[in-house]
Amino acid sequence: MPNIDDYELQILGDHEAGKLKSVATKAELAKFKAAARATAIKDRRVNIRLSSGDLSDIQVRALEEGVPYQTLIASVLHKYVTGRLAERPDSAATPSRRPPAKRGSAATR
Repeated sequence: MPNIDDYELQILGDHEAGKLKSVATKAELAKFKAAARATAIKDRRVNIRLSSGDLSDIQVRALEEGVPYQTLIASVLHKYVTGRLAERPDSAATPSRRPPAKRGSAATR
């Protein structure tokens, strides 16, 4: 289980004790259910090529998150196209895990 702070533990305890009540109307719930169904529909297939290293890293991350790796890939792509994928603030200072490929200059080709 991920790290849970005291506030989250209190909410979890209240939920399990039945102390929390929904404030959503039936119309709102119907709207949310329809949106969830429409979002979850996967009606297209895409094939992509990935490096072995990237695929392995994705599979490891998916195991850590407890989701299938294809679901993780779809989630990341969805967050990217909806503008909800954010870079970590420390990513600019963190060196990449692999050095960039070396490329020759135009004069050496």
